[in-house]
Amino acid sequence: MLQGHQTWKFENHPVILSTGTVGGPFEANGELADDFDLLHEDLWIGQESYEKAQKVLLEESITRAIEKAELRNEDIQFMFTGDLINQLTPSSFAGRTLAIPYLGLFGACSTSMEGLALAAFIVNAKGAERIVTAASSHNAATEKQFRYPTEYGGQKPPTAQWTVTASGAAVVANKGNGPVVTSATIGKVIDMGLSDPFNMGGAMAPAAADTIVSHFRDLDLPPDYYDLVASGDLGEIGLPIAKELLEQKGLYLPEGSFQDCGLMIYREGQPVLAGASGPGCSASVTYGHLLNRMKRGELKRILIVATGALLSPLSFQQQETIPCIAHAVSIELGGGLA
Repeated sequence: MLQGHQTWKFENHPVILSTGTVGGPFEANGELADDFDLLHEDLWIGQESYEKAQKVLLEESITRAIEKAELRNEDIQFMFTGDLINQLTPSSFAGRTLAIPYLGLFGACSTSMEGLALAAFIVNAKGAERIVTAASSHNAATEKQFRYPTEYGGQKPPTAQWTVTASGAAVVANKGNGPVVTSATIGKVIDMGLSDPFNMGGAMAPAAADTIVSHFRDLDLPPDYYDLVASGDLGEIGLPIAKELLEQKGLYLPEGSFQDCGLMIYREGQPVLAGASGPGCSASVTYGHLLNRMKRGELKRILIVATGALLSPLSFQQQETIPCIAHAVSIELGGGLA
């Protein structure tokens, strides 16, 4: 199953059986609103805290994914979820509600593809028949923890990004109908010395480029193999940096084939500064918009490269720089690489 140095190739074709995507009011006004299964008008989602609201987002996306597969919770062997909040509180409390054997993951905004890679690995190795994997984020909960509560009205620089209020979930199975997870490249932690928490895109771009180059190298793929290579949330700042780094490393992707989930989800005119971010960004865009495009036949092979900044409030207070990571997962119609 190991291909090259850091890539898994899944010969048993784990299938994405179904997905569920849930978003908040800002996402309801965004470019991809029609690709969500459920959208909320209230940022609180009827809860008494933003963290509890995020838990509901996660529970709803997982429940939708399981129901769309015509399954019950007891039909799922394992649940992999992650978020940005201290000690994965929304994920763990959702695990309490859903009562599915649970593993919590922290990869910051790379969590969506970390979870999909691990789910595919375990299903491919016959360690489970069905796994649900999900990632979530909530704008107000994240702002409160990592920056300033929204109520403060703090001024942000143009390099800052808007944390998505959304959750995306997928049921990965050993058989069934759906797109196939063909491979996954696990990224290395890369720190280029940036310390500005308002410039996540610039900090994460080197990790994205390193993982993409490793993926193409390990699998010996031509640059035009994928219809789309989508980073998680590099935004307006990080995406051009990543493109330049890829070219410096000798990888020239076809014009227009390298895009960013954080630049897809919102429409022009929404005040998101450099774009979107958060674990829920790549999760909801991939499991909603991009897989819908695959169902329509517009895309046959995609590589999702979810990027994560592995900082914490404590590391920032101690004036640490920002270590970053990116995990890449290929999703294809039919057999693909195998």
